Amino acid sequence: GGTACVVTGQPFDTAKVKMQTFPNMYKGLVDCFVKTYKQVGFRGFYKGTTPALLANIAENSVLFMCYGFCQQIVRRIVGVDRKTKLSDLQNAAAGSFASAFATLVLCPTELVKCRLQAMHEMQLSGKIIQGHNTVWSVVKGVIQKDGPLGFYRGLSSTLLREVPGYFFFFGGYELSRTFFASGRSKDDLGPIPLLLSGGFGGSCLWIAVYPVDCVKSRIQVLSMAGKQAGFMGTFVTVVRTEGVLALYSGLTPTMIRAFLANGALFLAYEYSRKLMMKQIGSY
Repeated sequence: GGTACVVTGQPFDTAKVKMQTFPNMYKGLVDCFVKTYKQVGFRGFYKGTTPALLANIAENSVLFMCYGFCQQIVRRIVGVDRKTKLSDLQNAAAGSFASAFATLVLCPTELVKCRLQAMHEMQLSGKIIQGHNTVWSVVKGVIQKDGPLGFYRGLSSTLLREVPGYFFFFGGYELSRTFFASGRSKDDLGPIPLLLSGGFGGSCLWIAVYPVDCVKSRIQVLSMAGKQAGFMGTFVTVVRTEGVLALYSGLTPTMIRAFLANGALFLAYEYSRKLMMKQIGSY
């Protein structure tokens, strides 16, 4: 599921990070794509793909594993049998709880991904003299400068994004599946309803938490150039100096990516899960 998500959405994610961190460099999505292609070629859209794959595989593995556990916790809290189907709202709450655990594996890999994606802009703006162009060089730079805890820059803003965001993510997905099932079992839905449901869930997540993600990206990228303020400090600085709309820089590629990538994520997740269940059943 995580792999499908990255392959589908990485170019749009790269544009998002660039536009969030350096909103004055780009007039919009098309301008960002054209300039990136001219400056660093097609491979520029896939900068940070390796850590993005690690981030998404790690995050979604932990997320969906913990989602199952958290569903059982919700069943205990509401006092129902462990095989009882949860409501869409209860599933949303379980997803929100699960995201807190996924954040711990996501934050370090996402920090490396964001820095690789915005390295060219950091050099252009003069914030750093020479950038690191490989995953290992970025990892080595973080360890040398900040130690192992340096990988958790932006952890609080990542948590602020993930916990409420995944309430809307799983809530939107389950609500959409309920709509398409219209009385039938949600497990019998075909690929198109699953794609649309995943896309709707992803769109709900990003609409709800986009300003928080914008602040997170700035903290993780700009901390390369020196000490960066925390979440509230960065948030206030952006609003004061650039206005509220700066917190929505890169929203267009994010929404395109959210629909395509999360549609692919849930489609791959549901079909791989069914395949695994059949394999287990055959034994």
